[in-house]
Amino acid sequence: MAAITTHALVKEYPGGVRGVDGVDVTIDDGEFFALLGPSGCGKTTLLRSIAGLETVTEGQLLIGDRDVTTTEPGQRGVAMVFQDYALFPHMDVADNIAYPLKIRREPRARRRGVATEVGDGLSLTGLMERRPAQLSGGQQQRVALARAVATRPDVLLLDEPLSNLDARLRLEARTFLKELQRDLGVTTVFVTHDQAEALALADRIAIMRAGRLEQVGTPRDVFARPATTFVAGFIGSTPMNLVTTRVAGGRIAIGDQSAPLPASAAGVAADGADVVWGARPEYLTWSPAQVPDGLAAEVSVVENLGASVLVTVHVGEHRLQLVVGEDDEPAPGGTGWIVPTARRTLLFDADSGSRLDASAAGSLDAVPA
Repeated sequence: MAAITTHALVKEYPGGVRGVDGVDVTIDDGEFFALLGPSGCGKTTLLRSIAGLETVTEGQLLIGDRDVTTTEPGQRGVAMVFQDYALFPHMDVADNIAYPLKIRREPRARRRGVATEVGDGLSLTGLMERRPAQLSGGQQQRVALARAVATRPDVLLLDEPLSNLDARLRLEARTFLKELQRDLGVTTVFVTHDQAEALALADRIAIMRAGRLEQVGTPRDVFARPATTFVAGFIGSTPMNLVTTRVAGGRIAIGDQSAPLPASAAGVAADGADVVWGARPEYLTWSPAQVPDGLAAEVSVVENLGASVLVTVHVGEHRLQLVVGEDDEPAPGGTGWIVPTARRTLLFDADSGSRLDASAAGSLDAVPA
């Protein structure tokens, strides 16, 4: 078993700065787990702590049933792919892949055999005698992955391995990486600041903020039911609309209009309470004609996304965005109605930023902001 468990893990730097601040998390055996968050949130520090490249200040780290808190990196059974791939420029592809086995003093014939086998599996056939400078970015990425896989690690750690690729190649590499992890069945921890990558690749995602876990859940959990306003605004190709407002008459005041109270907040949001109303652009609909519970809006900006359109509107003093189909594109300067639904909107406490939810929400592991 290669599950990863941390108990109150802390990495503190001189001056009292905590890169990781009391993290408790369990990553299941064979799981593809993403650490997501903005720059400086502690995700790479946590990854490096798992690898043993950072010395843990407090807490405990287990891989399987082994306490590896103070174990040397080479004894942890982990392999790591760095953001810049860290390939040896003077070695060919085969020697780069085989290098960890050389460190273990494996016989040369075995090293070359493993390098060829793993290289073939990662579509590197015909490139084994080239050096890194002769490879494309995608090929270098595969060499770095092959080198990590060749050691047959218990845990694979990936530090933003797609960030150096162009947009098209990144999409291709994303699919390849998902298939590779599924075929290997290795416990994988993936660090990224790109929420689209995390949503597409991970079985579960941990969103980090200031060294702490803000929320841990499946991609569906964190997208549809963010635990805090921070997660709501961070997750999504277009951020969730967040309106600071109040509950009035069992509804949500939006300027001089009102929207239905979110179904999830029924019974927990009292009249007069200061709240933040949240609605994802993808879950709002547009109507050129007045409809029940619609919010009268004026179109400000229309952005073509290909098969869909991102529309920015003004509802009184509030600026909202919604995504509509290409056939329903409104004209800038036009008017219409945004239609929110109680089932697809959320409510957050204005002070703490935590989601107000009448249900138990057992699938979520949230820490209030």
